[in-house]
Amino acid sequence: MPMNFPAYGALTATFTRLYHFQHLAAIASWDQAAMMPPKGNEARGQALAELDVLMHQTLTDKALPALLKAASQEALDAAQRANLREMQRDWQHASLLPERLVQARSLAGTRCEHAWRTQRKANDWLGFLENFREVVKLAREQATVLSQAKGISRYDALLDQFEPGIRSAQLDVIFADVKAWLPGLIGKVRDKQAHETLIEAKGPFAIERQRALGLEIMGILGFDFSAGRLDVSNHPFCGGVAEDVRITTRYSEDDFMRSMMGIVHETGHARYEQNLPRECAHLPLGRARSMGIHESQSLSFEMQLGRSPAFLALIAPLVKKHLGEQAAFEAANLALLYTRVKPGLIRVDAHELSYPAHVILRYEIERALIEGEIEVQDIPALWEQKMMAYLGLDTRGDYQNGCLQDIHWPWGSFGYFPSYTLGAMYAAQYFASIRQAHPDLDTRIAAGDLSVIFDWLNQHIWQPASRWETQELVQRATGEALNPQHLRRHLESRYL
Repeated sequence: MPMNFPAYGALTATFTRLYHFQHLAAIASWDQAAMMPPKGNEARGQALAELDVLMHQTLTDKALPALLKAASQEALDAAQRANLREMQRDWQHASLLPERLVQARSLAGTRCEHAWRTQRKANDWLGFLENFREVVKLAREQATVLSQAKGISRYDALLDQFEPGIRSAQLDVIFADVKAWLPGLIGKVRDKQAHETLIEAKGPFAIERQRALGLEIMGILGFDFSAGRLDVSNHPFCGGVAEDVRITTRYSEDDFMRSMMGIVHETGHARYEQNLPRECAHLPLGRARSMGIHESQSLSFEMQLGRSPAFLALIAPLVKKHLGEQAAFEAANLALLYTRVKPGLIRVDAHELSYPAHVILRYEIERALIEGEIEVQDIPALWEQKMMAYLGLDTRGDYQNGCLQDIHWPWGSFGYFPSYTLGAMYAAQYFASIRQAHPDLDTRIAAGDLSVIFDWLNQHIWQPASRWETQELVQRATGEALNPQHLRRHLESRYL
C-alpha cells in the first residue's frame, strides 16, 4: 500500500523504526522499575537518555518536513490521512525541543525517580528536593519552549502531550463543577453508610496467595498471558508495548484489597494495549488516543466493573479459594468493603467517590508550579491546605503519604494527573451507553459473561485507536461529547 505513495511509504518506514526504539525503551524502563538492582540505575539512566536522544533524532530528521508535505499531496485514504495527522503532530512537537533538553530531562527524571524510591520510605522531603529542583527547572524550560511556539500557556503545553486539544480553561470549568457537588455527596454517603454493618477482612494474607488470586482475576478479565506478565514495583503501572505488555502491582500482607483492585486497574490498561489494531501497531495511528482514554480503560475495569456488586459476586468464590473462608469474603460484604467511603491519604487506594478530589488537588498544585506561581518548597504547605479543604485530612509532616506518594512528579510527568478524572468521566459515559444497549448487564456480569463490555470497548475504543481525535472518538462511541454528568449520576446511583 505505501509503495504507491513514495512519501507516505518513507514516513511509514521512519515511524516503524521509531516504534522499535520505543519498544526497547519501554522494556528497559519496566526492568528499571521491576527487576534492576539499585546500582544499575546510573548506567541504565545513561542508556535510556541515549535512546531518548536517538528517538528525538529520528523524529527531527531533516528529510521529514519535505516528506510530510509531499505525503499530504498524495491520494491517501482516510486511515492514512489520520496516520499522517499523528505523524505531523509528533514531528512538530519534537522539532521544537533541542536535543540537549531531551537528554537532560531524561537523566534528571531517572535520577530523581530512583532516589525517590528510598526518600519516600524515609519521609525525606528535603533530600528529595535536591533532585526535584532540576526536574522542575527542565520541565519549565520545555513548557516555555512549547508554549511560545504554540501560543498557549506553559502548563497547557505540557498538558497537551497527554491530552491533545484539552486546555486548563476547560478543566477549570469541569473541576469547579465537581468541587461544587462532590463534598455534599460524600457527606450524604457517609451518613448513609454510618448505619451499615460490614465485616473487616482479617489478615495476614500471604503474598503468593494474593498473586495467585490476581492472576486468576486477570484471566477472567481476558488478559493475554502470551503477550504480557505481572510483576511488582514501588508504584503500580502498565508498560511495554502491544505485543509485550508489562503490568505491576504492590502487595501488603495486611491488605489484600489494594493489590487485587490495583491488578484489575492495570489489566484495563493492558487489555487496551493488547487489543490495539495489530496491522498498524507500529504506527501513530495504532497507538492509544490519549492518556485520558487510556485511564478510561483502567477505570472502566476497576471502578465501573471491578467495584460493582455483580463483579464482586462473580469473584467472591475466588477470594475464598485463595485467601480462605471468612465472613468478610461473602459477596454482599465485599461490595460494602469496596464501596466504603472513608477519605484516605493515598490516591491509588482511594474509592471512586473521593478520587476526583485527589486529582484536582494535584492538578492545581502542578499547574501553579509550572506557571511559576509557586516554587518547589511551597508544595507541602499547599498540599496540606488542600487535603484539609477537600478531604478533611491532616498531612502535616507526612510527606510519604502526602506530596511524595506519586511517581509522576519525580519523573517530570507534569500535566498527566487530569487524565485520571477525565478517564473516570469517559468510563462512566461508556457504561451508560453499554447499559442502555444491555439493560441486563449486571445479570450478565454476575454470571461471568463480560463479553458485551469487551466487545463494546473493542469496537468503539480499542480498534479505532488514534483514527479520530479524542472528542470525535467519544462522540462516535457514545453519541455525545464528554458529558461529566454521567460520572455524577453513576456515583449517586451506586452510593445512594
